[in-house]
Amino acid sequence: MLLTYDSIRRNEEISTYIRQADLSLEALGYTEHSFAHVTICARCAAELLDGMGYPERTVELVKIAAHLHDIGNVINRVDHAQSGAMMAFRILDKLGMPPAEVAAVITAIGNHDEDTAYPVNELAAALILADKCDVRRSRVRSKETIAFDIHDRVNYAVEKSALSLDRDKGTVTLELTIDSKICPILEYFEIFMNRMLLCQKAAAFFKLRFGIVINGQIVM
Repeated sequence: MLLTYDSIRRNEEISTYIRQADLSLEALGYTEHSFAHVTICARCAAELLDGMGYPERTVELVKIAAHLHDIGNVINRVDHAQSGAMMAFRILDKLGMPPAEVAAVITAIGNHDEDTAYPVNELAAALILADKCDVRRSRVRSKETIAFDIHDRVNYAVEKSALSLDRDKGTVTLELTIDSKICPILEYFEIFMNRMLLCQKAAAFFKLRFGIVINGQIVM
């Protein structure tokens, strides 16, 4: 029987790694990287591939990749994509996933962090878009940090965020509503420009154009 996203979500070993990884990132001062983040990434990446007509099993695999993509943070934030891919290999192989599927999933995980990422397959491209576009107020752990932490300030300023695919126009667009009294729009690009350029590459994998609309204005 093929391994499913639901079985991965219910796996207590995996859940333990996700919890501890997020605790480590909390100690380091990072935004939320726990179950909310991986669930949003799984849904978003799946909607992209499903919307482009990819097979049901490919959609299932990208959800699995998204759920596992940040477990490497349990070891260290540095090179977490690569350590996470190795952890996922061990887990998925032990659970009996076929080698071709394991290869596709760990390729996506190992290519999702902006320092080393590249959309080398459809799972990686969809995961990059989903991961880098998860910008939202609820990722901020404490309002006390927004005055001095630009990452928290940018996330906290986002009142609404949505990634949408338009196959007819050949676009994938991140639409944001930002409270500019909390964070000037320029600060968004100050910390997210590299991620957005990576999203351009990921969209180009699908022969799509990546765009950003902030407060109703096209900015990219």
